[in-house]
Parts: sequence; C-alpha cells; structure tokens
Amino acid sequence: MFDALKLGAKIECDTFDPLRRSLKASYYGFKDGKTAWVELSQASGLALLKDSEKNPLLTSTYGTGLQINHALDNGFTTIILGIGGSATHDLGTGIFEALGGKLLDPTKNSLHAKGEHLARCTELDFKNLNTNLRNATSIVACDVTNTLLGKTGAAYTYAPQKGASPAVVAQLEEGATHFAKLVQQKRNKDLTQIKGGGAAGGTAAGMFGLFDSALKPGFDLLSDLTALEERVREADLLITGEGKTDNQSQYGKVPFKLAELAKKYHKPLLLFAGSVSATPEILTRAGITAAYAIKTETMTLDYAKTHAYSLLKDAVLKNLKNHI
Repeated sequence: MFDALKLGAKIECDTFDPLRRSLKASYYGFKDGKTAWVELSQASGLALLKDSEKNPLLTSTYGTGLQINHALDNGFTTIILGIGGSATHDLGTGIFEALGGKLLDPTKNSLHAKGEHLARCTELDFKNLNTNLRNATSIVACDVTNTLLGKTGAAYTYAPQKGASPAVVAQLEEGATHFAKLVQQKRNKDLTQIKGGGAAGGTAAGMFGLFDSALKPGFDLLSDLTALEERVREADLLITGEGKTDNQSQYGKVPFKLAELAKKYHKPLLLFAGSVSATPEILTRAGITAAYAIKTETMTLDYAKTHAYSLLKDAVLKNLKNHI
C-alpha cells in the first residue's frame, strides 16, 4: 500500500475541478494515519482548465475543500495544504463552503464561493462546519511572502496569469478588500498583514482567517516529514527539478532549498527543468552541480507538455552517466 520510501500513500476521492465539474483527485496520507497533505492544484489547479476557461471571478477552491473534508472524515487530524498552481481567487471561501460553512448575501441567501461573490458576502455562517475540525490542525505550506492586497498582492501579482483582465483584477482587489473587512469584524483576524496571505488567490489569508491555519514554509514542512536532511547526508547523488528555473528561483524555490543541503554535505545535485534561464553563476553559487533543460528552443510548449515524461526520462538517462 505504501510507497517505496514507506512514508504513506496516495488517497483518491471524488471531488470537483475549479468550475465544479466532477473529478477524481488524490491527496497524500502519511503512514502515521494523522497527517494528510492536500495539494491545491489537484482539484483547484490552473492546469485543469483550458485557456478559454480561465477566469478567477468564476473559479473556486470548493474541490480542494472536499478533499480536506474526505481526509478529516477518514481520521486525519493534521491537514497540510500545499497551495501552488491555483486557478482561483476566492480567498479559500470554496474550502469553507465545502466544509459546511456558508457565505450569505444581505438577504441571507447562500452564495456559491467564487471570486465574483466576495464583494456580495455580508455574513459568515460557521454553524454546520465539519465537526472534525474541532480537533484538527490545519497548516498552509506557503513559500511566497506576498500579502493579500496592493500592487504586490494576490490580484495584481497572480490574477492576470489566471485569465484576469485589468478590469477583473480591480474587481478582485475590491472583493478581497471587502471580504478582509468582513473577517476582521466577525473573527478579529487581519487578513491584510499576514506574510504570504496573497498566495493562491488569497487562499493562505482565507485559511488563516476562517480556520486559524498557520502559514509555514512548504520546504521545511516536507523536509521534517520525510527526514530529508538525513537522506541527503546518506545520498551519493541528488536529483531535483521544476517547471522553469530562472533567476527568481533562488528566492525560496525547492531546488535551491535542496541545494543548500547539498552544499552543506558536499553532495552533487543535478537539476532538470522544463527550461533553464538562471545564470551559471547563480546556479553554481547555490550548490547546483549541473542544470539541464528538457525542452529545446525549437520544441513547441504543447509538445513539451504532452511528452514531458519521456523527455524528462531521456534527459536524465543522457546526462546522468556524466556524474556517476
């Protein structure tokens, strides 16, 4: 049942995609039977939508909430939410709705959680939340520092890549501002100041405000759960990767965090990424022995995405022999 590292197993459940269409998605249950890692992108990810479907006014984290609900009902008491790759800007209200909460408009009618409804919500109903939440701890794995509002916040920084026009960005900012004031009034939680609150369309801020979730660096969480430093110390060679490695990757991305450990224990580290544009100086200084792009300049992005597995396998086989 458990994987080769004997850390736990994937658990599949019925849920919904960002537009509330039926979907099967997995989360990870660690072998202690108490800790579950739910990755937002599995049910609420941008990759689940066609370009024409991307609209953060309409998308929701509801499907991710159903995964969390499933984990709670199966006895997991520590829920870690990884929040990369979201298609949403609903401040985690979809998760709130899926767990039994209600967003109410001025006439006390329920609103479906999504970006366009943030500004219409005037009341939060917690009465029917999953009772398992009372004895559960929730943690958001957050590696960015953007706050919820402003020019470096969720709407202006991330919404355009999710399909938002400038007018939609302004609408989302207005909705988030309104909802943050509502949470401040009802829960005495300031969503606007928490570091990292702007991550995943404000999901980090919403989890903090609605569920008292702690925000912690994702790499540190995974490192502790997997005894990563011990594994690095015992390894002969490390291999890591990401979609795109550029100069911004040095600011907290997993390959560069892993490189810190590789450097500490004098281990070679190979990086395989869809594209590599980070300068050799930055890579070397970080502790990355060599970096390889699996997409060539003449290859279309669609081809690279469709053939990612075989391209990655071929790149590893081709280059690994130079380091063993």
